[in-house]
Amino acid sequence: MMKVNLMKLLRENDCYLIDNMKKAVLFFVLTFLFSCTSNTIYEKPKDLIPKDTMVLLLADLYIASSAYFEKNTNLERKVNYMPLIYNKYQIDSVRFLSSNHYYMTIIDEYDELNKLVNKNLSLQKESLENNMKPSKSPNNQGID
Repeated sequence: MMKVNLMKLLRENDCYLIDNMKKAVLFFVLTFLFSCTSNTIYEKPKDLIPKDTMVLLLADLYIASSAYFEKNTNLERKVNYMPLIYNKYQIDSVRFLSSNHYYMTIIDEYDELNKLVNKNLSLQKESLENNMKPSKSPNNQGID
């Protein structure tokens, strides 16, 4: 009789522990899920760079960063062109970083911004390719 009561008590304790463990796991899973969702949009900086300027700036910065390992006209590599871009737009790196960080918190806007940058870079590429093609003049057309 005592063994039966002891077994019942152990089963009840096991069930009680399992129920508590299930609740604890559920609590941690829910806490994890809610902590992962970030709806944080930072305050707009006072010196925010306008979108249209930001598109041009990002396009120039992408070109400058990709030119780092290419030889320039003086046959030099690893030249940092970023300060030249900042001077062109009359900004400093802090203003760029704060504006970029603000735009990155608004994912839809930043995605739109990047699409405009890609479009801008594609247009620049097409323009350069068209300028590099030899023009067809009447003297240059070969006789068949």
